[in-house]
Parts: sequence; structure tokens; C-alpha cells
Amino acid sequence: MSENNDVVITGLGVVSPIGIGVEVFWDSLIQGKSGVAPLVEHSVRGFSANFGGEIKDFEPKKYVKPRKSLKVMCREIQTGFSSAAMAMEQAGLAPGDVDPDRLGVVYGSEMFFTDFQDMRSCYEQCIEFGIFQHNKWGASLAKGVNPLWMLNYLPNMPACHVGIYFDGRGHNNSICSVNVSSIEALAEGVSHIQCGRSDVMIVGGTSNTLSISGMLYRGDQLLSKQSDNPEAACRPFDANRSGKVNAEGAGAVVIESRKYAEARGAKILAKFSGYSATYGKAEDESLLKPDAISRGIRNTLEMADCQPGDVSHVSAEGRGLPQNDAIEASAIRETLGDVPVTAIKSFYGDTGAGCGSLEIVAAVMSILNDQVPQTLNYETPDPACPVNVVQGAPLSAVQQNVLTLNQNQRGQTAALLLSKP
Repeated sequence: MSENNDVVITGLGVVSPIGIGVEVFWDSLIQGKSGVAPLVEHSVRGFSANFGGEIKDFEPKKYVKPRKSLKVMCREIQTGFSSAAMAMEQAGLAPGDVDPDRLGVVYGSEMFFTDFQDMRSCYEQCIEFGIFQHNKWGASLAKGVNPLWMLNYLPNMPACHVGIYFDGRGHNNSICSVNVSSIEALAEGVSHIQCGRSDVMIVGGTSNTLSISGMLYRGDQLLSKQSDNPEAACRPFDANRSGKVNAEGAGAVVIESRKYAEARGAKILAKFSGYSATYGKAEDESLLKPDAISRGIRNTLEMADCQPGDVSHVSAEGRGLPQNDAIEASAIRETLGDVPVTAIKSFYGDTGAGCGSLEIVAAVMSILNDQVPQTLNYETPDPACPVNVVQGAPLSAVQQNVLTLNQNQRGQTAALLLSKP
């Protein structure tokens, strides 16, 4: 890629179960501190997996501006906005610093399920003799729900709130493709800079798979039920993995054209090198075709003009799902050989649409610090997962090119290569 077309990263922000703010987040990764624990805010008595990666000590008033916006922000919008505010602060950009027409926002997002308490009174009014009366629900809802209720939960609102506050009048979009959403959001932001429509883009992702409303909708079939030792429940690539762990989180990065960043004297943290999105559904509707991930890796390296041996490490999807982990591991081995692999969901679980944003932040920090976080809970190698898992301690080695991978249950995959600037 020509330097004239370079897109670089200048700011990072994160709100996660292992820390709020990039330095705390990174320190937890390097120190091996898990964020998985019995649930408090999202606890539901009797649920089969009443543990997960819950954000602790989050004070949205510290980051959200104007504060009155909090009235129409669910938790996911609050965390998404907060991560963007942190990223812009690190990038040294405030509202008005960028030509509004050349500042855009793209966020990975998803359906935000309503807080049960928002509907509780409406629900209780429909109960007669212990039985829910469906014919009363419409009228009860119309009278009991705040007229602004919907604004709290629309999936496009994180990007909208960020765009409004930072006066970004350029491209604004939200991508709802579950786990691949954040990588696709970054790639879309890159494309708008490379084609000359934007100078700066705020890109990221936010989501929450802990909501009881969402869990009732999705079911618990993919979840680990290892409630006796929650910290050890998420075990990517380990022979004893038993399912994924739910979590919440948000991350954001500020990307700019290299020319624009250098002209304003910004510190460049990493650069975009390549990206690919592929699709491949296996006969089993819950699984990917292995070659979908392999094609994505090869396409990304081709775009970056990078050889397999040039990849310093892979940040894998690694959710701890028995068959999915095996498919991903086989694709990595086939295309990249014995490359070091880490899966940081082992620290906090699977957030959904926002997961890629956290992994992108971690990848940039790996590049800056020449360290790779370990994969927690990896104890027993699985022949079905033939990858070189970073285990026991962080790996210290020059991180020239870092490949991040995400996949979802619908058959979509995304790969992203970031490099030293």
C-alpha cells in the first residue's frame, strides 16, 4: 500500500470487564487478570449461566457529553460513546478540530434488548390470577412506557450520539453483523478515508450479551455452564472447552489519513494494512466452512502485500466453542503455520458486536509494546486445534504485523491486519 494512501490509528478507547481505559485494559491482559465472575448488575436467579464478563465501576457521567443525553442512552450506547470520547482525547481531537464534513463515524452494533425493569410495571398490569393476559399488553404498554423509550435502544444511536457531539457530518453508519461488526466498521471507515471523502473517522463497536431479555431470545445452548469456577469457564482451544461466556464491552479507535495525522503532529500508533470479509456456511447451520476463514486470511495478506511468515501473531475469535474453535484453528494452521495465537475473550467472554473493537485495541497495544497477551485457561492441548497458543505468560517479541480474526454463527468472517507505522 502506498504511503500516500496510508490510514493510521491515532487514538484508542475501551470500556471492558477488565478495565475502563486503555492502560488499565492492557495491564489486565498482561497481568492475566480475568474479568469473568458471578453477575451483579445482570444477575438473574435460577439462570443456568449466571456469570460473565460484567463491566465494573462504570461512571458514564465522566465521559458522556452533554450529560442530558444519558436520558436516552441504554448501557451499550453509554459505553460506546465513552470509548469514543477516550479515543478522541488520546488522538488530541475535540469538537470543531476537524472539518465537520470530513469527519465520520462507523460503529459495530446490534439489537439492544430493553432492560426488563423498563417494562416491569406494564407486564404486572397484565397479570390476572397468576396468568398473563395477552389482550391487555398493547394498552398497558402504550400507557406505561416512556415516549422516548425507543431512542434508548436503537442500534444506530451509538454512532449518532458520537457524530452529534463531535460534529461529524460526514459518513455515519452502523453495522449489525454480530461478531464481525467491529472489523467491518473499521474497514468501512478506512475506505472513506482512502477514497478522499474523509480525513478522520471514529470507528468502534459496542454490545452486551448479558441482558436477560437477549439471553431469553438467544437461548443458552452455546454457553458454558461451569458456574463453580467462572474465571475458568472460557477456555479457547483447550481440550476441555465447554462453551462461550457472555459479556459486555465497547471499544473505539480514531483513524486518519497519514497525511492529515502528520500535518497536525499526531502520534501514530499503528497503521491499517489489509482486510477481508468472506462467507461460508457449512451443512450444519451453526458452523462455518473452514475454507471461509482461510480465504479471508489469504485475501487480507494479499491486500497488505504480506507473506504468511510476516505475521507476528494472530488474535483469534476463540470463543471456547468446541467445533468453532477447531475450525478456526485448522484454518490458521493451514494458512499461517506455527504462528503464535492468542484469544483474549478468555479474559472476559464474548461481547457480541463489540468484540472486535476490544481485540483491535489489544492488537494496537501489542504493536506498541511488542507483547502478546496469553490465552487464559489453556491447559490441555486439543489435537483438533493445532495452533501455537500463547499460554502461561505474555509473549515478548517484535510485533510488526498483527492479524485479528472474527466470525459469527451466520457464516460471515472478517480478518484485519494492523502493522507498525
